[in-house]
Parts: sequence; structure tokens; C-alpha cells
Amino acid sequence: MTSVLVSPDGVYEYEAAHGTVQRHYYKHLKGEKTSTNSVATLFAWTGALRKRGEFDELPELVSFADSLEKATVQTIEDGVMTGDLAALSTLPNKQKVDTEEFLLAVNERLQKLL
Repeated sequence: MTSVLVSPDGVYEYEAAHGTVQRHYYKHLKGEKTSTNSVATLFAWTGALRKRGEFDELPELVSFADSLEKATVQTIEDGVMTGDLAALSTLPNKQKVDTEEFLLAVNERLQKLL
């Protein structure tokens, strides 16, 4: 889930609404593996990057944001997901991964799209 806030003068803010990120961050600092669902954070960033690209007339930035979203969705559709999504998924051959493995899988697909 992401929030997109727009002020009356057209200023945008994109944010990921997470309750577990802070707890997972502290686990990460201790060297522990986490299973944070990064999708909302990724989409908050892509939304902001896309809007910046539109404002500054940078089609390459808009394209990058689109590609990152596509790679993220493709990763999940391929069955690679963090534990919270795996618990909800009905895909037959899903692979439950930690946060870092998920982001690496997204990056692998992103590189093929760029």
C-alpha cells in the first residue's frame, strides 16, 4: 500500500505505509535476515521518480520508473516473494525469500528490461 498526497498547488508526496519496517531495520542492523515486503517502498519511489521525470521532462527517468514497477510485479508473478505475500499467494511454485533476495530478484528482472 502506498499513499500519494497532492497539495492544492500540485506538490506530490509518495510514501509507503508500513508498520514493520522500523522493527526489521533494527533486525538488519544486528545482522539478522528480514522478510520486509519492499513492494510499497519500491512503488513509492517509482511514483516519485516518475512525477519528477514528468516535471523535468526526463523520459528516461519515467521509463526507468515504469521498468522498475514492471520488474517488481514480474518477480511476484514468477513466484518469488517475501513471506507475507507467500502466505497469501495461491501460486503453486512460489519461492519464499528474505528482503535482500527479493530485491536481488527484482534487480535481475530490471536489468533485462533496461
